[in-house]
Amino acid sequence: MNTDVLIVGGGLGGVAAALAALRAGRSVVLTEEYDWLGGQLTSQAVPPDEHSWVEQFGITASYRALRTGIRDYYRRHYPLTTAARAWRDLNPGAGHVSRLCHEPRVAVAVLESMLMPYRSGGRLRVLQPYGPAAADTDGDRVTGVTLRHRDTGETVHVTAAYVLDATETGELLPLTGTEYVTGFESQADTGEPSAPATAQPANMQAVSVCFAVDHVDGDHTIDRPARYGFWRDYTPPFWGGPLLSFRAPSPRTLEPAERVFAPNPGDDPLAVDADQRRNPGDSNLWTFRRIAARDLFAPGAYASDICLVNWPMLDYFEHPVIDVPDPAAHLAAAREQARSVLYWLQTEAPRPDGGTGFPGLRLRGDVTGGADGLAQAPYIRESRRIRAEYTVVEQDLALAVRGDKGAVPYHDSVGVGMYRIDLHPSTGGDHYIDVGCCPFQIPLGALIPRRMDNLLAAGKNIGTTHITNGAYRLHPVEWNAGEAAGALAAFCLDRASTPRAVRNTPALLEEFQTRLDRDGVERHWPDVAGY
Repeated sequence: MNTDVLIVGGGLGGVAAALAALRAGRSVVLTEEYDWLGGQLTSQAVPPDEHSWVEQFGITASYRALRTGIRDYYRRHYPLTTAARAWRDLNPGAGHVSRLCHEPRVAVAVLESMLMPYRSGGRLRVLQPYGPAAADTDGDRVTGVTLRHRDTGETVHVTAAYVLDATETGELLPLTGTEYVTGFESQADTGEPSAPATAQPANMQAVSVCFAVDHVDGDHTIDRPARYGFWRDYTPPFWGGPLLSFRAPSPRTLEPAERVFAPNPGDDPLAVDADQRRNPGDSNLWTFRRIAARDLFAPGAYASDICLVNWPMLDYFEHPVIDVPDPAAHLAAAREQARSVLYWLQTEAPRPDGGTGFPGLRLRGDVTGGADGLAQAPYIRESRRIRAEYTVVEQDLALAVRGDKGAVPYHDSVGVGMYRIDLHPSTGGDHYIDVGCCPFQIPLGALIPRRMDNLLAAGKNIGTTHITNGAYRLHPVEWNAGEAAGALAAFCLDRASTPRAVRNTPALLEEFQTRLDRDGVERHWPDVAGY
């Protein structure tokens, strides 16, 4: 195949990149290794982590269209109560982590609908389930990528003028010889207050395999996992107790905190105020990432709420899964840990009434689409990251450093984002790093490798550090980075230019930023304070 823009990876960044290039009139081949497009929002089953002003500003117009489409899908197809249907900012799960917690399949349907006109028109071809197997290069250019079908092994070779890496772990970077980093950079390299003295490339954030459950009559206990005994007794040295427990450190204070687990608590879902400024929302694990609140739907439509399990005890920080000899073995271990968490919940978790175990917890693999009942894909928090024209560092956005000055403004801003620097425990034995942030911008230089001419980063592999990745890895920021990368590829083709030239030529940069403005990409924040 030959196309204008090849986008490898169909997560949020990949889909946004495709939409941007297609809007600009370009042909696109988009690939995805899992059964669903959408990455962390769908195949990884993680409800969107978003900032406090998401309903007013701070996201791109196309990301807002995705959010609106999800709500409209519920209003058109689900038996909502009258009050829920009238709720302007409908939160179908009434979860506390986000103002829009929902079932993954709904996002899949909306993403597919956004792409459908271009598929029908023939300018978009989606290769699924395909992942990258090899790449051809000529000097500083990628000349082709070989993609392999996940199930059959069939290969397809694609050539393109521009190649975007939107994979979850930066898979194209080693295949193309693009310079990249992993894990912790050193303080000597970055000057970051939270960085270690020496670089730790194998020290990466935990991955998690999420799953969905409801709570109904009967005994739905799964078979005891083979390594359940290990996980039941596992006590990380920095944790202060067993990992499988409702008592865990608070990410912001590192002090032990007792969580509540109360299935179907009978709360008022219309009263939920999901605002991370005021409350992280994780005190009740059931409502924290709830994706279906049964009381928002007609009586009998749901036998139970549906809860998405993505909790501290699910974090697999035993071993990295990037640049290791057998990543599949470690991802399998993460899935075994997830099953062990479920088995513990069903059999040994303490109940409010003094008993143990919740055998009524039922695994909802039909909701997450995974063949084994879990999410299809692991939740990847940290990717390989390009050595970029510009690398975002902690002191660019940390509230403790920047204060009322706000985040560093970039002359080449191509978007905005906001989230606390939220690093989960890592494979080197490090605890949470949770740092307040100022609302920040996305610099174009972070999308451009230092050497390669026609490869762009379009996801969590942009030029951040281990630390700032913790703020830039969330759903709307990944979408915005991908959208900017797709728009940049199309712009370079229109102007017979290169990404580096666009960034470093004032007239071209202004023209490109004007195009982003026209497409509804917000590049600056109003006067708001961080948290």
